[in-house]
Amino acid sequence: MKVVIILPTYNEKGNIERLIPILESEIFPKIKKHDMSILVVDDNSPDGTGDEVKEMMGKWSNISLNTGEKRGLGAAYIRGMTYAVENLSVDILFGMDADFFHDPKKIPEFLKKIEEGYDMVIGTRYSNRGSIPPNWGLHRKVFSIFGNLLVRTILMRFRIHDWTGGFRAIKKEVFLKEKEELTSFKGYTFQVAFLHKAVRDGYRIAEVPFLARDRTLGRSKIAPLEYITNLLKYVIKARSIEVIHSSFLKYAITGFVGYAINAVTLEFLFRNGFHPSIAGAIGGELAIIWNFSMNNFWSFSKHRITKPLKFLLKFPQFNLVALGSLVIISGVLAIGTHFYGSESRQILLIIAIVFFVIPYSYTMYNIFIWKRWHVSFLSKLQEAIG
Repeated sequence: MKVVIILPTYNEKGNIERLIPILESEIFPKIKKHDMSILVVDDNSPDGTGDEVKEMMGKWSNISLNTGEKRGLGAAYIRGMTYAVENLSVDILFGMDADFFHDPKKIPEFLKKIEEGYDMVIGTRYSNRGSIPPNWGLHRKVFSIFGNLLVRTILMRFRIHDWTGGFRAIKKEVFLKEKEELTSFKGYTFQVAFLHKAVRDGYRIAEVPFLARDRTLGRSKIAPLEYITNLLKYVIKARSIEVIHSSFLKYAITGFVGYAINAVTLEFLFRNGFHPSIAGAIGGELAIIWNFSMNNFWSFSKHRITKPLKFLLKFPQFNLVALGSLVIISGVLAIGTHFYGSESRQILLIIAIVFFVIPYSYTMYNIFIWKRWHVSFLSKLQEAIG
């Protein structure tokens, strides 16, 4: 595969004249399976960064230079990645800083993960012995760790440990898929937005730990207050949209109506002489009919069962799975009313549904009915059965 190392620069002459020789003489010779090249994306640096790159282009033929106006890190990456795809026929876009914050010796590890089938590989400072610069002040360390944790918490994505870094290897197809949604991110929020959209769309993500080093030449371009503000705007908005459109929210709304059906039926039948456990079970079955219909055509609409025969066959399966919910409801009502009396029936119904039925049924529906989740041991069992 053809790999391009993309180095966004602004006033990085001193760093670029050190980094490129290391890449060319020490790193690239160790990489045998890939065609390596460098693209410097310079924002018209007044310190002569572009001129330094042009001079090196005379020595190494695999170096390219793309220049443009200074509009922010995200804009530079979009410009550089677009140039690489359209003019360099690359397969892998490899982003890293030019100031040695990212360890160039780690590049082969990233490419190995790509060879293993991952679509995007990110450097992590927060897991598996990765680290932030030890010489950072306490306030800067707290800011970095807390900021990254905040992103993970708001987005509810804990499997990935480093959301804010820019040390990444990305398949061309991922960039092309996400490019249109990324053009509005001019600054550092680009990194979080790109990773979030790749995760959202189901691309395989791997992490490589590295020891970050503080720059020794030049100064950081990040504006903390502006970065934090834009970052919070993005993650809160992105998470809100996910929640609004999530199948779980639709499932919860459907379930709330199902609960109302169950509660009204329970109360009506109880007042007409039925035991709370029996009344609750009958109400539960009516709620099941409602839940199956609404979940199929709304909550899990992307996995909707449309064929009439399959719909009819799935309903008994749904009932079988839901039988566990009825057992839970009946059991909680039977035991609870025995100790606390029949007047506690509605509170007990809420307890049964919220703490037991909702997590149980949502999990079982996703695995067995609409099959949105794939559990490895179940797949192997089905293969064994034939």
